[in-house]
Amino acid sequence: MKDEVISVNCSIVRGGTSKGIFIMENELPRDPALRDKYILEIFGSPDVRQIDGLGGADVLTSKLAIIGPPSREDADVDYTFGQVSFVDAKVDYKSNCGNISAGVGPYAIDHGLVKAVEPYTTVRIHQVNTDSIINAKVAVKDGRAVVEGDLHIDGVPTLGSTIELDFSDSVGGITGKMLPTGNVTDTITTSDGQQYEVSVVDAGTPTVFIKAESLGMEGTETPAEIEGNAALMARIEEIRGRCAEKIGLTDVWQNSTKKCPYSPFFAIVSPSKSYHTFDGKDVKAEDIDLVSRLVFMQMMHKTHPVTGTVCMGTAARVPGSIVHQVLSERGRNDRKIIIGHPAGVIPVVSELEAHDGQYDLKTAAILRTARIILDGQVYVRKSRIQ
Repeated sequence: MKDEVISVNCSIVRGGTSKGIFIMENELPRDPALRDKYILEIFGSPDVRQIDGLGGADVLTSKLAIIGPPSREDADVDYTFGQVSFVDAKVDYKSNCGNISAGVGPYAIDHGLVKAVEPYTTVRIHQVNTDSIINAKVAVKDGRAVVEGDLHIDGVPTLGSTIELDFSDSVGGITGKMLPTGNVTDTITTSDGQQYEVSVVDAGTPTVFIKAESLGMEGTETPAEIEGNAALMARIEEIRGRCAEKIGLTDVWQNSTKKCPYSPFFAIVSPSKSYHTFDGKDVKAEDIDLVSRLVFMQMMHKTHPVTGTVCMGTAARVPGSIVHQVLSERGRNDRKIIIGHPAGVIPVVSELEAHDGQYDLKTAAILRTARIILDGQVYVRKSRIQ
């Protein structure tokens, strides 16, 4: 067997409502093409079941974190995110996953990359994809990250220790500007001549925002209901693709699913209203400040991504943006915004200052939980990487 396989040390980590494979960069080849062959083999991609690898056959569990020593003086570790496709032989490095980011701090502490300081250790994470710094405040006891706690996040069945993530350095991480088109809103015309008002914002990750009513939606549909409407999903992808072309993430919009399947995200927002979650909970209109249904990787997110939440919290502070238009009066006046998503709610704290038409993101904080599920070895078949 030793002659047939290569052993790679890795960890399986739940970060927020996602799960990923964490690998130290020195465990992987330096050559990018060969590195991606290793990763695809580790995940069992491309295969919609990922039956022959560690991937979870879901866009929320087919995620990668490559961890290494810092390449910036103001950071403790480098973290590169990859979204591993199970449809194509592709790893998308064009953006970040905020949920997976939640696992980087505990991973760095438990693997001795950062000195553990009680009761809290702040890990300065260099997010390589966006060249930004994420500050993760992690509870520590006896030299390790604390796992047990009293924080519940919708989409995770168990309580966990609170991890505070500050993404305020994430503005323009992919496109260089908070408003990559230069406009608060833009009008997108689709192939059939229909026009749609959108806002495109880059903070945390580039995201296209559109009102649910523009798409003929209530805004409270379940992920299955939206995905089951093939015509709607095709329309969403065309609008997303045209926005991606407009901000330089793809050459032509028709190539968006190949060139930039992960980013930009696509968020469908609507004013606060009561609804039932797909897993049987009640969300009351008075408890939230807006409703969101978010698409990424051409599928519906079953909860709400952290980077998309950061971007939504930022967009909410820009007067006239699509998000600002549907936001409750309470959300406009409070630092905290409560977003209703398919499985419950997620809060974000955001503060934006305007100076001569330019915006400065002062605060973009999210609370998450995370835990390392497994440390071990995965075997890469030599025949698959040659």
